[in-house]
Amino acid sequence: MILALSGASIDGAAYRDVVELTRRAPGWLDTAVSVWSAYGLLVFAVLMVAGWWRARRADASAALFALAAPVTVVAAYGVDAVLKLLVREDRPCRGLAVKTLEACPAPGDWSFPSNHATVAAASAVALWFVSRRLGAWAAAAALAMAASRVWVGVHYPHDVLAGLLVGAAVAYGLMALIRRQARTVVRLLTGTRLGPLLAVS
Repeated sequence: MILALSGASIDGAAYRDVVELTRRAPGWLDTAVSVWSAYGLLVFAVLMVAGWWRARRADASAALFALAAPVTVVAAYGVDAVLKLLVREDRPCRGLAVKTLEACPAPGDWSFPSNHATVAAASAVALWFVSRRLGAWAAAAALAMAASRVWVGVHYPHDVLAGLLVGAAVAYGLMALIRRQARTVVRLLTGTRLGPLLAVS
């Protein structure tokens, strides 16, 4: 176990620069970023539903990728949670004397890697397997989500970068595995309660 990684020694100066920038930014921008940071993950859920709706009109394999997308996101979140417990990095807003846009999370709510960035990146990669267009939109949204978490002051830049990498890697690995076994999985699911969700309409 790594005890209390000191994130400030990695990119604390860059974090302070971003926090200082928020003080000089227009109020509307800070508000927009804060709202996106808090509620933006809902956009990925909407994109997944849209991806499934679109995929079910194509074929069963496409619908399978769409159904697997949220599963891969949950798996990526699980890996993220384990890493947090191993690394135990304090939030920058707790370790550094700075005023941030978002209230600092409670002690024990570790910073590395970023949950939001992990979920966003996993969603983007999973959606890329469903639809290149949706995946591209989700990738842009994932980068915006990662940046917003630093902007509001709850993560170091390396936290969100690690989150993006973890989410993307887990999602790609799982979705690639599902793609190789797509016919087998579709056959196993046909006739179960999930069968109708794979049906082409």
